[in-house]
Amino acid sequence: MTTYQKYTWVCTGDCDALIEYTIKDGFGWPAGEMNLTCRCNSNCTLLSVEDATIPPITTTKEEQMEETTTIGSDALHSPAVAYNPDLLVTYKVLHGYSNPEYTTSKVTSLEWDLHNGRQSQKTVSLLQSKISTVKDIITEAYADSEDQDTLRAIAEALDIELTRQVEFTCSIEVSGTMEIDLLSDWGNDLEDEVTDNLYVESQSGRIEIGDIEICHVREC
Repeated sequence: MTTYQKYTWVCTGDCDALIEYTIKDGFGWPAGEMNLTCRCNSNCTLLSVEDATIPPITTTKEEQMEETTTIGSDALHSPAVAYNPDLLVTYKVLHGYSNPEYTTSKVTSLEWDLHNGRQSQKTVSLLQSKISTVKDIITEAYADSEDQDTLRAIAEALDIELTRQVEFTCSIEVSGTMEIDLLSDWGNDLEDEVTDNLYVESQSGRIEIGDIEICHVREC
């Protein structure tokens, strides 16, 4: 019998969607990668990852064509799925790459946990936006400020890296030797040979090389 994994998310946006994916074992999300975006473009919070077993379907093709399933308001409010706030639910609590923990809570407790999680997500997004604004203000004012120590202290308190991009140009003079096969048909074009085979690269992750122009190639 094939085993599956069931992933359950809840949307942190206003739609409050509960999203479930049941995927064959071995074809799920990569380890450590659990991101999911809702149809409303909000981020989703992973609630649980559970092992699931789906029994084989033995109905014939004719039976499958005759059977229909309606999922609507009547089905969602049927006695089989009636809302029970005191229902105990056992679920898996993930702790990164460590072993998960199984815990049991009432539906009402889970509802408040989900609500508080959505509110916390919204608060984090709002604070990140404000910190980004503060970073732009400090970066713009830092060079001409008479109180750089205070600006630096604010940046350190908010874990802001004070950086700015600087465009530069420089000239590099290179000397070297090149072995030439006198019997080959290389065209005796030293400039083309050097231009096609000489390049510049940065050894620092902070420097990004843009345009490169090689000129004044001459034989010594």
